[in-house]
Formats: sequence, C-alpha cells, structure tokens
Amino acid sequence: MKKLIFVLGVISFLTACSTKKIVEAAKPVEILPKPLLTKADSVAYSFGLNVAETFLKIEDDTDGDVKLDIDIFSDAIKEKLGNNPRISDAEMQAVMQVFSNEMMVRSQEKEKKKNMVVKEKGLKFLAANASKAGVKTTASGLQYKVIKAGSGISPMATDEVRVHYTGKLIDGTVFDSSVERGEPINFKLNQVIPGWTEGVQLMKKGAKYEFTIPSELAYGERGSGPQIPGGSVLIFEVELLDVIK
Repeated sequence: MKKLIFVLGVISFLTACSTKKIVEAAKPVEILPKPLLTKADSVAYSFGLNVAETFLKIEDDTDGDVKLDIDIFSDAIKEKLGNNPRISDAEMQAVMQVFSNEMMVRSQEKEKKKNMVVKEKGLKFLAANASKAGVKTTASGLQYKVIKAGSGISPMATDEVRVHYTGKLIDGTVFDSSVERGEPINFKLNQVIPGWTEGVQLMKKGAKYEFTIPSELAYGERGSGPQIPGGSVLIFEVELLDVIK
C-alpha cells in the first residue's frame, strides 16, 4: 500500500512538472516592434499614425456610432497593393461620397446645437445687461454705455473712422484688440458689422463707449472663425479717435 502511494505521488509530481513545461512553452513569444531603419520605414509609419488619427477623429465625431475595423482596413491596403481589391474605384468613391455627406450633416447638426446653447446664454446676458446702470438699448436691440463723452463731430455711415477697440465674448474672452496690438484701425463705417455701423454713429469724436451687440447685429448664426461661435453676443469697448470725411 505504501509503495502504491509512493508511486502515485511520483506520477503526480512528474505530471505537474510536465504540465508546467507545456504551459510555459505555450506562452506567447513577445514580438518586438519592427525598427524604423530607413527613411521609407519612417514615412510608412507616419502614414499609419496619420490614418490612426483620422480613425480616432471619425469615431469621436460620430460619438462612437461608427467603429472602423482596423483588420478590414489592413486587408484593403494589402489587396490594393496586390491589385486585387474587392470593390472597384467607382464603388469606393461612391461609398466615400455618401459617408462624407453623412459626416457633413452630423457636423452641421452638432454645430447648430452648440450655437443654440451659445445664443440662449447670450439672450440671458442681454436681458441682465439691459437693466444695469447707464446701459441704453436702441430699437434694433443694440446696447451701449457711455464710458467717456466726446465733444467732436459724430460720423455718418459713409464716413471713414479711426478707432481703438477691444472685442470680447460674454465670458470675458478677448478675441480681438487694437489696444493690445498698439495700433488704431481705420475703416469705412458701412463696411463693418451692423452693430458697429449703428453704434459708432452715436458717438462723438473723442468718446469711448461700450457696445453689447446681439448676434443678429454681429456675425449671426455663422459666427466668425473658431473664436466667435455662431449666435454669439459680442462686447466691444470702442474709442472714436477721429472722423475722416
């Protein structure tokens, strides 16, 4: 009986050792990344990174609704290079055109929602600002406050003016400032946004006003570049330096 127990113990030990070796042998061998030895290698790798950025942007822009399969993408490269793609160039162009249109619609919808939020905040700001001391509102909705009264002539819409100004969003972000640049600007008064055309005509030479301009008297729903979203209320501090008749 003792011999049997001993034999079983040896068999169990040998089996465990054998199993351990099999498990160790089954471990995946670590594959090191292929080094970038040549200029062509670096170019190829950079193309890959660029495509990866595009994949991530598409997934982000679609809020994760579109997940691009990297294996299918890899197959497409190999098959195209092997001159054996699954779809024709015409079919590929059609797919890309449809997808591009879908992405454009998505982008427009997201922009519209974002602009609606901006506009709602602007309307609340205008309502609160209208009740502040010294603020006056014109028939168009333009709000202005006299910081310093001038004593010279007032410009007409067709006049050229010379001004110093600082433009801000309602959160205080400065998006443009001739004051910061240290260089006044000249322009025809009828060639700027409606809020400026109307507001600066209220001023006399030497005056400084603060204008709070509703979006419809500024850049409307389209906005202006990345700094001024659609629907933005703008705040300008303007000093009228000269009127050029």
